[in-house]
Amino acid sequence: MSVAQRWQEIRTGFARPFWIANGTELFERLAYYGPQAVLAIYLHEHLGLSGEQAAWLIGYAGFITWFMPVVGGTLADRFGFRRTLVGAFLILAVGYFLLGSLSAGWMAPVRQAVPLFALMHVLMLVPALGPAVVKPVVVGTTARAAHESVRSMGYSIYYTVVNVGAAIGPLAASLIRTSVGVEDVFRVSAGLTFLMAIAALLFYKEPGRGAEPQVASVAEAFKNLVKVLGNVRFVVFLLIFSGFWVSYWQQYLTLSIYWRDYVNHDTNVDRLLSVEALTVILTTFLVTYVMRKVPPFTAMILGVLVSSFCWLILTLGNTTPFLVAALIVLALGEVTQAPRYYEYVSRLAPPGQQGLFMGYAFLPIGIGYLGGGWLGGRLVHHFGQVTHHPAQMWYVVSGVGLFATLLMFVYNVVVKPSARTAAGGTQ
Repeated sequence: MSVAQRWQEIRTGFARPFWIANGTELFERLAYYGPQAVLAIYLHEHLGLSGEQAAWLIGYAGFITWFMPVVGGTLADRFGFRRTLVGAFLILAVGYFLLGSLSAGWMAPVRQAVPLFALMHVLMLVPALGPAVVKPVVVGTTARAAHESVRSMGYSIYYTVVNVGAAIGPLAASLIRTSVGVEDVFRVSAGLTFLMAIAALLFYKEPGRGAEPQVASVAEAFKNLVKVLGNVRFVVFLLIFSGFWVSYWQQYLTLSIYWRDYVNHDTNVDRLLSVEALTVILTTFLVTYVMRKVPPFTAMILGVLVSSFCWLILTLGNTTPFLVAALIVLALGEVTQAPRYYEYVSRLAPPGQQGLFMGYAFLPIGIGYLGGGWLGGRLVHHFGQVTHHPAQMWYVVSGVGLFATLLMFVYNVVVKPSARTAAGGTQ
């Protein structure tokens, strides 16, 4: 195929809903990763929670954020992408506003009546519910509004958009935190997500289902949700892949606490977190091109392996260049596996269940957040306050990723998903 033919294929292969959905996703991710970059600092240094408590809370909120797309995807299949997308942005706006208003006078009675640790479980729950719909709708829109010949590129575009938001978010959040105040990071995110609710209401149109049947009722939608759990091989795959995210999420769970408590308190780790996303942006299309002939599952195994080694870099030195190098290697592993992961899961979905299956695609991310928060908090406490060798925690974090790599390799040998994907099957 000539360059001109491929360009024509790309130009006509994406329907308008694809671009609208990914446009709103850009600002949703900016609004998400800004608070995420400062959340450990906010909880540990501003609110006075211990490192273990802060890591647990972030992991708990992350679990809700990334587990609920299973339900959100089901509801999106039933009620339509447009209505659920608008509702999700409104939930996010309310949630971020509440977090940013924690020190406001009108919140004083609540602060006095409820212990802080318990109160944060409730407040962090609200914005965690928004992505339950945004994520499966955007990815499901990509599946429906991108032609088969450009679908793989569509997921690369989606992942690049996500990482543009992930790159800008920490930079903006760090600037707001150091110049105005950490609470205002959440208030800005509230404003952005409210504007996205309006944009989705005005400009987003439901993508065509083609030959896909509409889910008839909520009961049937949830019946389909439970039915997926009967696919043992798929569930095992999701559980194994969770190990990657347990390791990956430590950049938001414990890295800021570790670095500012035990290396250099003056380092703006929240700002440096943008390095990972910037690396993804700069390398996504190149890596996708280089890996285009590699079966999706093989690419995923390689990506998990590469990311697992990044944390060992932090054991080699305690200066900023080592931190930056670790984030770059983490990003290279992520970009190797992530677009192929969404492609792999999307091809498993039966007709009419794109939203449902793409909701399940986020389940390992949620499990990784919860497990990573529990593990990371304990590691910070044990190696930082008990053994007084904090850098040794990264051997454990790296080991989790390597173990996940081994399990994926065994899964690939036993189930042989790579061979079926290369043969053009849907598995």
